[in-house]
Amino acid sequence: MRLRAQFILSVKNYRASIPVMGNSFANIKVHLIFHTKSRGCQMREEDLSRIFHYIGGVIRSMSGCAYMVGGRPDHIHVLTTLPSQISLADFVRDVKSNTTKWIKTIDSYYKDFAWQEGYGAFSVSESNQEAVVHYIEHQKEHHHTHKTQVEFCAFLAKHGFKIEDINWWCKSASKEKL
Repeated sequence: MRLRAQFILSVKNYRASIPVMGNSFANIKVHLIFHTKSRGCQMREEDLSRIFHYIGGVIRSMSGCAYMVGGRPDHIHVLTTLPSQISLADFVRDVKSNTTKWIKTIDSYYKDFAWQEGYGAFSVSESNQEAVVHYIEHQKEHHHTHKTQVEFCAFLAKHGFKIEDINWWCKSASKEKL
């Protein structure tokens, strides 16, 4: 009985010596991909740099870290951290909606600009971060040989999605080059 009492006391003392974590810590890196809604209103090549910088600023204002933003006139790639206080869906929604509103102020050309409703979000390990940054930096060269549709569907396949379970968009891309 005495031994049991000593054990309980030592457990209580051990718990009292453990510091309580008062903050939340997260390092969740995500490679986001989202596309313009229609081919009729894509981003102009001369506006891409400004749009990339603006997206980075939106992410920073939400307590995220945009490691790299890039893409082509019909789609965007972002390597970012996901802020700990917001869900992925809310984060992407806010980035896209803030960016849409701002893009429409650039020029009347963008009056009908919108992003597609969906997006791709893929986890990125610390060890793979530089490869993803390099990939995003070289989008222009990459898309000389790879169509956007084929690229996105390849991402889905690489991350475990079955092409036959995905919408018609990927099914038509799979006939080309997956």
